[in-house]
Amino acid sequence: MKVSLEIDQEYEQTKIIIQCQELDDSVQEILDFVKNREKEFIVGKDGEMQHILKPEDIHYFRTEEDSVIAITANGSYKLKEKLYELEKILPSNRFVRLSKSVIANLYELSHFEPSFNGTLCVYFKSGAKDYVTRHYVGKIREALKMNRRKD
Repeated sequence: MKVSLEIDQEYEQTKIIIQCQELDDSVQEILDFVKNREKEFIVGKDGEMQHILKPEDIHYFRTEEDSVIAITANGSYKLKEKLYELEKILPSNRFVRLSKSVIANLYELSHFEPSFNGTLCVYFKSGAKDYVTRHYVGKIREALKMNRRKD
């Protein structure tokens, strides 16, 4: 990988240009890092108190009624963002969509097992469990690099 840096007082704004043949894991990691720098924390509400949450401390996000809830080891917090907005700002090498209503932190997953109708049951380190719908099974397998062996 070739890296170049230009520093010039004439530039009004910082601009990052990546030139590559294909979007591979190393390029995606750089993109996620840059994207993550823009939003290093998420604000969640617990009652009247607002808490600053680091994405890496969040186990998963879940929709409940019309709200998105961030689940951490310290409790749950109501967010202003919608799941699709979180999906855009969270690093894709750390967070993956499990269903229409859940985004999970890959580093908080403990294990999983096949379930009925082609779904997966995912267990978190916290003891919580959720299901990966069939639509998202391929994406989580890709995220976990499970399909390395081609039969």
